[in-house]
Amino acid sequence: MRTRTTTAALIAAGLLLTLTACGTEPEPDAKASTAPTTEATAEMVTEEPSPTPAAALQLGWSWEFESDTDDIEGAVTVLDYKQGIKSVGDAVEEAGTPGYEWAYVDMKTCSISGTFSATTEPWTLAYEDGSRAEPTSTTYEDFPKPEFPFETILTDGKCVRGKLVFPVPGDQRPTAVVYAPAGLDVPKEWTVPAK
Repeated sequence: MRTRTTTAALIAAGLLLTLTACGTEPEPDAKASTAPTTEATAEMVTEEPSPTPAAALQLGWSWEFESDTDDIEGAVTVLDYKQGIKSVGDAVEEAGTPGYEWAYVDMKTCSISGTFSATTEPWTLAYEDGSRAEPTSTTYEDFPKPEFPFETILTDGKCVRGKLVFPVPGDQRPTAVVYAPAGLDVPKEWTVPAK
């Protein structure tokens, strides 16, 4: 077992000032390439109405952002959520509460332009009753691979993808994956479908 703690900020200082963003339809394993926007918008290619900026995105959709003051553009995508993951490590022991099990979020962060730090710190799972689950700071060799790194630096055109593991109540399912880095006024959410 290895334990790692991250205290690094998610994004370089300039990015923390002001962000504008848009959500886009999933692009399987492709680098995000939508041109930067000046307003927060969400776009879909289908005939369905576009979600509002505060609306939760669907799994597989990308949220693109840019800094108003720096040459930083990026994209964050939540690809999948799985619960009931088996491991030699015990989620009950990690949570300190009976009935817990492991779950993971498969996610991807890309730098379209600029350099910034991507971390696990701003991610949580939201539940209908208002409770939140934070990712584990412990990792076991049999956790789903590839694991999302606790901290990594992304440069122009580079991406990082991996699975972030959470101890979660086994009898509940989260309603959303929440991304809330410092400097983002309204956290981004991806809806977790019912089983």
